[in-house]
Amino acid sequence: MADRVLFILCVFFTICFTLALSRSLPDSKTTILDVSASVQKTVDVFSADLTKSSELDQSLSSSDSLSVQLHSRLSIHRAQHRDYKSLTLARLGRDLARVKSLQARLDLAMSGITESDLKPVDSVFGEEDLQGPVISGTSQGSGEYFSRVGIGRPPNEVYMVLDTGSDVNWVQCAPCADCYQQTDPIYEPASSASYSPLTCETRQCKSLDVSECRNDSCLYEVSYGDGSYTVGEFVTETITFGGSASVADIAIGCGHNNEGLFVGAAGLIGLGGGSLSFPSQINASSFSYCLVDRDSDSASTLEFDSVTPPNAVTAPLLRNRKLDTFYYLDVTDLSVAGEMLSITPSAFRLDDNGDGGVIIDSGTAVTRLQTDAYNSLRDAFVKGTRNLPSTTGVALFDTCYDLSSMKSVEVPTVSFHFSNGKSLPLPAKNYLIPVDSAGTFCLAFAPTSSSLSIIGNVQQQGTRVSFDLAHSLIGFSPNTC
Repeated sequence: MADRVLFILCVFFTICFTLALSRSLPDSKTTILDVSASVQKTVDVFSADLTKSSELDQSLSSSDSLSVQLHSRLSIHRAQHRDYKSLTLARLGRDLARVKSLQARLDLAMSGITESDLKPVDSVFGEEDLQGPVISGTSQGSGEYFSRVGIGRPPNEVYMVLDTGSDVNWVQCAPCADCYQQTDPIYEPASSASYSPLTCETRQCKSLDVSECRNDSCLYEVSYGDGSYTVGEFVTETITFGGSASVADIAIGCGHNNEGLFVGAAGLIGLGGGSLSFPSQINASSFSYCLVDRDSDSASTLEFDSVTPPNAVTAPLLRNRKLDTFYYLDVTDLSVAGEMLSITPSAFRLDDNGDGGVIIDSGTAVTRLQTDAYNSLRDAFVKGTRNLPSTTGVALFDTCYDLSSMKSVEVPTVSFHFSNGKSLPLPAKNYLIPVDSAGTFCLAFAPTSSSLSIIGNVQQQGTRVSFDLAHSLIGFSPNTC
């Protein structure tokens, strides 16, 4: 009798364990969205104390590693929005400008045209003063993630935009012909012992897309699709991360004429794949970041020459020979609720002409897919959420739900699949997101008529993304922020 009881207990616990395990497996068909917690965050956004993350950056840390804290836009800049929906609409407005700028840059590269071909040099660099192109800065501001770094020697601590879609590093410099308002004092080159102008014949100057020689000094200009730009001298400076971890002789723009609202940031650190990006200049074999929640005051880290965690889901990293800035992922398909969508392979393929492909970008928020691929994803998701009350779309989102009466919901799992046979399932909060504080949630994907697909930062949140440049791999490590 005792043996029979023991056998029944063993079977019972085995079944319980199996069920529990199946709920946690990465390829589970469904996942749980905590509606209440997500809605509460939209309310807390307007009452959070900004001094929390600011105090973390009052001085550079004493770490010896090349690492720096990473903050969301909201944690360092509280814009004046009436409610969470207006905040969402502002984000989506910035996102649209971002996507257009990335596509425009790729189109130019594929056609063999550079920015300098589009305008006479004298329209960029005036005879008397440095002058920017005649375009207006965006009213919403640029940049989604920021770090506090030191510029010069001794280091002048400032907030900088971090951007995987850009290569040229730059900072606003005195004297300013035209500088936008920033949180910290404008950088004074005269106060730095390591400031050194680059001459026109240097490799760094010749690597610029737009440059001009003036009295043997290298002048640069970088413009962005959202209307922002920077113009000034191209120099080398010391960049400090983590207190004692400094890197000398980094090519960086000293911008005397800058337009655009970079949310109080002093400039930009380019993390792209081009020769002038920060990772390229320090010959980093890898770098990684974890994008903290867009509505959070918490911080994570950006790390260079870091080891990809052993439990990471890896995917092949591809490069475009027409444009070396972007990081491409070899995506082959998507699945919803464990069912492959069987998307046409050409939808995600990077061809020999530099067309198509899927890039991963820190500055784009919402993942963009070719229209046919998006429609397949949306239709499969709608089929799996027939029990949820739908509602009207919001801005670029056409698939939305009224979850105001629910505390949590079970939704189909959405996963990316890669050419090496591995897959990346997304947490529900990374693709079904609140757009207001009333319980409206939308599927955070959008269609694009472009051949370029983009994996945005909403889908990356809470995951450490590792760029293994030496082995051409991108790793995804959930819950390691």
